[in-house]
Amino acid sequence: MGVELTQSDVEAARTELCKRSLAYFAQQCWHVLEPATPLKWGWALDAICAHLEAVESGDVKRLLMNVPPGTMKSLLTSVIFPAWLWGPRAKPQKRILATAHKMDLAIRDNLKCRRLIQSDWYQTRWPVKLAGDQNAKTKFENTNTGIRECSAFATITGVRGDIVILDDPNVVNGGDADLLAAELSFTEALPTRVNNEDSAIIVIMQRVHEKDVSGIILGRKLPYVHLCIPMRFEQEKPHNAIGWQDPRTEVGELMFPERFSESQVSELETVLGPVAAPGQLQQRPVSRGGGMLKSAWMNYYIVPPALEYRFMTADTAQKTGQHNDYSVVQLWARSTIGQAVLLDQLRGKWETPDLLPQVRAFWLKHLADRSSGTVLRGIYVEDKSSGTGLVQTLRREGIVILPVQRNRDKVVRASDAAPFMASGNVLLPETAPWLSDLLGEIEQFPSGAHDDQLDPMFDAIQLVQMTPRQQAEWQEFQQVQQGRRYAR
Repeated sequence: MGVELTQSDVEAARTELCKRSLAYFAQQCWHVLEPATPLKWGWALDAICAHLEAVESGDVKRLLMNVPPGTMKSLLTSVIFPAWLWGPRAKPQKRILATAHKMDLAIRDNLKCRRLIQSDWYQTRWPVKLAGDQNAKTKFENTNTGIRECSAFATITGVRGDIVILDDPNVVNGGDADLLAAELSFTEALPTRVNNEDSAIIVIMQRVHEKDVSGIILGRKLPYVHLCIPMRFEQEKPHNAIGWQDPRTEVGELMFPERFSESQVSELETVLGPVAAPGQLQQRPVSRGGGMLKSAWMNYYIVPPALEYRFMTADTAQKTGQHNDYSVVQLWARSTIGQAVLLDQLRGKWETPDLLPQVRAFWLKHLADRSSGTVLRGIYVEDKSSGTGLVQTLRREGIVILPVQRNRDKVVRASDAAPFMASGNVLLPETAPWLSDLLGEIEQFPSGAHDDQLDPMFDAIQLVQMTPRQQAEWQEFQQVQQGRRYAR
């Protein structure tokens, strides 16, 4: 015979579950915040909650979450999460500073959070009392010295927070001045707003530009745990340092079909257009003026197809500064049906003395790899600047170096490569860790911050389309090069 639970028992169990799970608490308090709107829940919201829980536990102190608009990101992060900390998690002493790109949005969420905390539903379970002398629309305090304060991001001021929340810090369609203001706030003002070394910073936003706050974090490789959830699943499977991984398996599969149907997403993609949609929906921003090449043209492989031969193409940077391009060496192959297959890539910022051993090791690694049953023909390197030193040194070591003269503008070279790419003839490794960066360069060309991976790709596409006669001329050129090497 089962034990009959009283209403008091049920409420106690619910209260305990609210303590254990932010997602459960969010679902339970929904009726307070949105009484007229039915709640739609999906795995993406569970993922956001799990990452916020990692901040509460202290396992994560820097968190970046990129999700599309309309996914409850502000409500979960700026409204429900602070209330969960003060009540169910019994941390009313926490001081929270929350920002948005517009002050009225920051105030909106501050008021929602206060309304939730002051509700009968909340106070019955977690009687957190607000201080009467600090209960304004931009700042309220509880009797345990906890504070929830809001500010516009570009003018971030106020108390130092134990948790600082940057909710959509960038303006959609903002210009260079807006980007610069956000960058200065993030790099110069924000570091003074955290309370101590145990304080946490949460950035949650949709991507709006390659140089937005997310772009700064990712470009400078700042130590943030990154949760990235594109509206449609792409070939790459996002995952991060706390073990989260996108559960989808089918390319094009929607993030939140309970909330955004196929027809809704298609309409959004059409309305936003080819510039805004990749950033706001897919979290892969495209520079305005970009879009000449499409990542959708790419095909992918787990196991490479049958190959005819392999070769390398290289693009060496002149400087190693923060805003300079990278040096890149790519291992390509021509498949037996004429496709360009990218097998591996070396990318980094090295001065010439450090670049040489990197390229040498990359060559020797793949020279020794006999798994494809193909020969490795040589390295094509642009014969200028730092590439000249590479050509001269490695050729003396017996490595087949083939100088390339790029006499035409890279936009013209991209135009030459585009039909081959659009036909689906470029194959990329599905699980490569650098795949996302490469796809970003493709989408942003010719206006992206970097295009270092594209020059060697254009070379490779040209090479695999060579006619048999051109192949014979290449072989003759290789023999001449080897003869010169031995003559030395």
